[in-house]
Amino acid sequence: QVQLVESGGGLVQAGGSLRLSCATSRRIVGIYTMGWFRQAPGKEREFVVAIAGNGGRTYYTDSVKGRFTISRDNAKNTIYLQMNSLKPEDTAVYYCAVARSAFTADQTMGVQENYDDWGRGTQVTVSS
Repeated sequence: QVQLVESGGGLVQAGGSLRLSCATSRRIVGIYTMGWFRQAPGKEREFVVAIAGNGGRTYYTDSVKGRFTISRDNAKNTIYLQMNSLKPEDTAVYYCAVARSAFTADQTMGVQENYDDWGRGTQVTVSS
């Protein structure tokens, strides 16, 4: 089992920025695919972005493309989610997850069933 701990959530006004962090208990970053998902109140959990371990290719959901950026620090075993130009619809609990499978298509990185371990989440609230 891999422990994942998210941090950096909070309250921000629309148009503002926030950076989330996900620390892992083992050297996972740079080896396995890491992803960010979110769940808004009363809605299903949805994919946000993922980064592959080998090569670091990324895949973003359309709604955050150009606003959010995923990055990693292999030495710190940590991934980040830089969120800019935040909108009220970005309000959700954000979860970090790891997938041990190798993906041959970018779209498969957006399938939450492919992920094996999950953090407890961090709340992001964007006010209008």
